[in-house]
Amino acid sequence: MRTNRLSLAILGLLAGCAQGSTQRQEADRRALAEARLVGDPVDCIELSRIDYTRVRDDRTIDFYLRGRAVYRNRLPAECPSLAFEESFTYRTSTGRLCSVDLIAVNRSGGIGGPTCALGSFQPIETPVR
Repeated sequence: MRTNRLSLAILGLLAGCAQGSTQRQEADRRALAEARLVGDPVDCIELSRIDYTRVRDDRTIDFYLRGRAVYRNRLPAECPSLAFEESFTYRTSTGRLCSVDLIAVNRSGGIGGPTCALGSFQPIETPVR
């Protein structure tokens, strides 16, 4: 009897996680569709201004800067598992992240992920934050 309750509890938790994942995917689709371009793309952004990032899909990362500016980086090619892992690293010695730089996907379990090129940074406005 105890095993059945535990199994039901685990299934309930998994269903909640799946629902949360589906809601996140829907929010990301809306953010991609509702974003409005607000200026010309730039090649670099200052690292010190980056507040946080949101991976939208395997090819799109939104960089949220201090002061409410948002820059969308559309990678020139898909970066496998980027959307699944939602985590990446980068190295730069200039204090800026630029379109010539590379990102590396952080895979769970500490296994190195693919390395992918960045594109230019397009300023956008999006209602989803």
